[in-house]
Amino acid sequence: MSERPAQRTPNRQLAALIAEAGFSNAGLARRVDQLGLEHGLDLRYDKTSVTRWLRGQQPRGTTPALIAEVFTRRLGRRLTAQDLGLDACAPVYAGLEFAATPEEAVDIVGGLWRKDSGSHAELRKIAFTPAGLVVPSRDWLIGRADERVARAEPPVRVPAQGRPAPPGTPAPPDAARRRAAVERGPGLRVGAGDLAALRSVGELFRTLDDRYGGGHARQALVRYLEHELEPMLRGSYGEQTGRRLFAAAADLTRLAGWTSYDIAAHGLAQRYFVQALRLAQAAGDRAYGSYVLVTMSRQAVYLGHGREAVQLARVAQQGVGGSAPPVVQTLLHCAEARGHGVLGEVRACTSALVRAERAMETARPGDEVPHWALFFDEAQLADEFGHCHRDLQQFRAAAQHAERSLQLRAPAFARSRLFCRIVLATARLGLGELDQACRLGAEAAAQAAEMRSARATEYVRDFERRLEPYKDAAPVRGYREKVAALG
Repeated sequence: MSERPAQRTPNRQLAALIAEAGFSNAGLARRVDQLGLEHGLDLRYDKTSVTRWLRGQQPRGTTPALIAEVFTRRLGRRLTAQDLGLDACAPVYAGLEFAATPEEAVDIVGGLWRKDSGSHAELRKIAFTPAGLVVPSRDWLIGRADERVARAEPPVRVPAQGRPAPPGTPAPPDAARRRAAVERGPGLRVGAGDLAALRSVGELFRTLDDRYGGGHARQALVRYLEHELEPMLRGSYGEQTGRRLFAAAADLTRLAGWTSYDIAAHGLAQRYFVQALRLAQAAGDRAYGSYVLVTMSRQAVYLGHGREAVQLARVAQQGVGGSAPPVVQTLLHCAEARGHGVLGEVRACTSALVRAERAMETARPGDEVPHWALFFDEAQLADEFGHCHRDLQQFRAAAQHAERSLQLRAPAFARSRLFCRIVLATARLGLGELDQACRLGAEAAAQAAEMRSARATEYVRDFERRLEPYKDAAPVRGYREKVAALG
């Protein structure tokens, strides 16, 4: 790798951190190269490269951010390139930071919204990184609640003796900022009507996502976040309203991540989930934070990172303890079970499913359930069991639970029904019932063709890969003809 011309000043900040971390020059170079591989970069640094950095030379491109991330992982605190005496550049984990304050959280998530709503297509190509899950989940678990989130309305400067300013007098800077905020949003002062509107917007986009897939209206959601929600977060509000505003922001940001996940923009989705987690902390809502962690666990399961999925689910359980309603407890145990299922850990998966079932049995009519957990009913529980038994290749049990879920699940949850139908098709295939498997698979493929959902497409492709050993059988040929006719 080529370097910039050497500076004459030795980099004492980097030297001090190398000593604190206990790295050798060769050890630091090796770790930077390994981290580069996680991001698809073929770096060839060695101990001589580190010696040059210590003498004051500056590495090019994203390497300063990679070096900073190596030290962040080693020392357990977030470090930037500047902290190492290196040139500033975009952090390699930009958007995965767990902000120190609510104000910083708004800055980070607002930056994500603005980039995502623009023409930054590269943002949707960022890779998912399992290592990026560690610090945010830890910081959420051990972090203290924010003492204050209220924001006062910036004062307007009044001329001397209270006389109005003469015509043509420049507006004071704070007034200009206030006017800009008003122009960007529905109003500077956030009230109950704004909060009700945010809840309605969330329900609207959730319904579209469930029926048609995350790609249908994702960009409209992100633009709403940028142009409507961000000005509210930067407006003025009291403590109680502020907590509710951050709760709504967490919910909508998680939904933006969920729809990004559904179109396979996995690195972007991961960043939205981390920021939703931080916004939930600002809201003072531990239960919702646990739900965000479950969402992150779901993504890890989908991408085959079972160990990380289990860890996230356990952090969520530890974070709420026994205070969450039974339905939320059920949701958390199911998330852990799904991680064990992907790993093929039969006993651990079964144990988590038993805990989930017992938690659900303790639920009583009239229990207060958070609005975001209302979807988790008997149909969803059966779906979770079906997925787990499929992953453990327990096909008879998988078929029983998948059939029950399809019987109970409302048509509005079209994508969930599609997933469950593929689970049932896979179970029928595993039981040797090829005709039924192909019929169910063809129904699901027809549904997927009507959605903008990469996950729906991938479920169908996974089923088709399982059909390969039977490719010459008549039912499989018939399946392929039906799918081909869909275009």
